[in-house]
Amino acid sequence: MEGSTWYGNIPTDWSVDRFKRIATIRNGQVDPEDDRYKDLPLFAPNHIESGTGRLLEVESADAQGAESGKFLVEPGEVIYSKIRPELRKVIVAPFKGLCSADMYPVRPLYRVEARFLYYEMLSDGFSQYTLLESGRVAMPKINRQSLGECIFVYPDLKQQARICEYLDLSCAAIDAAMAAKRRQIETLDELRKATLHAAFANENWPVERVKDVAIKIGSGVTPEGGASGYLDEGIPLLRSQNVHFDGLRLEDVAFISQETHAEMASSQLKPQDVLLNITGASIGRCTFVPDDFGEGNVNQHVCIIRVSHKLHHRFFAAFLASPRGQEQVLSSFTGASRQGLSHKELGFISIPLPALKIQRDTLGKIEQQDSKQNQVRKSIESQITTLNAYRKSLIHECVTGQRRVTEADLVRVRRTETESTRA
Repeated sequence: MEGSTWYGNIPTDWSVDRFKRIATIRNGQVDPEDDRYKDLPLFAPNHIESGTGRLLEVESADAQGAESGKFLVEPGEVIYSKIRPELRKVIVAPFKGLCSADMYPVRPLYRVEARFLYYEMLSDGFSQYTLLESGRVAMPKINRQSLGECIFVYPDLKQQARICEYLDLSCAAIDAAMAAKRRQIETLDELRKATLHAAFANENWPVERVKDVAIKIGSGVTPEGGASGYLDEGIPLLRSQNVHFDGLRLEDVAFISQETHAEMASSQLKPQDVLLNITGASIGRCTFVPDDFGEGNVNQHVCIIRVSHKLHHRFFAAFLASPRGQEQVLSSFTGASRQGLSHKELGFISIPLPALKIQRDTLGKIEQQDSKQNQVRKSIESQITTLNAYRKSLIHECVTGQRRVTEADLVRVRRTETESTRA
């Protein structure tokens, strides 16, 4: 069957079929503002870690301010992001909820287990096909018809169950190792907080309000059409998931056209702008725009603060990230159903304003510590990358039959899991 070459050599006792013959894609949307649905968790692409199927966070539809139609999802159904499928955002729904219209709720038929479907949709072979199909349109996404025609390979249900248990246990062990590495990074984050706390402990520095030293305080909007209007390339549109304390993370940055960028003139970025997340679970995260960033824009969840010559932008960003700065940001929430920080409230935040020489000296001490910690951080992140690559390779080999999972393999991983639990 055309397309099966993406999977390599398939075992002779495995089946090869079209996706539409082994699963159904749910139709029909519900109103997330309806009392029956507004308190249900709403799954969106940004809640899922790319390539791992790990659920990062989830909030109710009401908390996310959902308005447009969403799909109803039952526990055990597979949720797959149709936008930018190369990111491999897929999970098995752990409970009843809603999912974004940018995702497909998929129900496997009798020949395939949900967990096996999930693992194969994470695999290289499946992604190769979806990448080919999504690349044929301006905005990378895969439509229902193309997904239905995708090649899917699978063994009998007994082998599927064995493979799924093996992958569940193996991936859990890998995930535990990665979690331990992430805890090391969290320790580094705590050390940085301590550094920032000490850096801004001087009570004798003069204090100003943000509004008195800011040239601009403002946010953008979500372009018309939302995520469906994003492009594969163009002007970067920074969203809250791109703004982090250690800088901008652009792995899943959205792009808009030059025309849309021009229409959003009031939220166009300039070098040295300080960026602050002002809504949602990531409220308070902040960084600054590097000098070499180029053109860019922000949506309504990110606030631009452009400061005068009296305040060094990196000093300001460091203060906002410090315990003193975060305490003020986090105490200024507004909104009954959606956390938010208004521009007016932001303007009343108090900031230290010593002489520029003192600001630069303070920055020098902070950045010296950051440099040491970043070396350790990069080493840990490299180890996480290696573990993640092994996880990805293991899944691909198992769901394509390149690695034949035996009962002996299951006994081994079960024993390892038991020993790990006892330890």
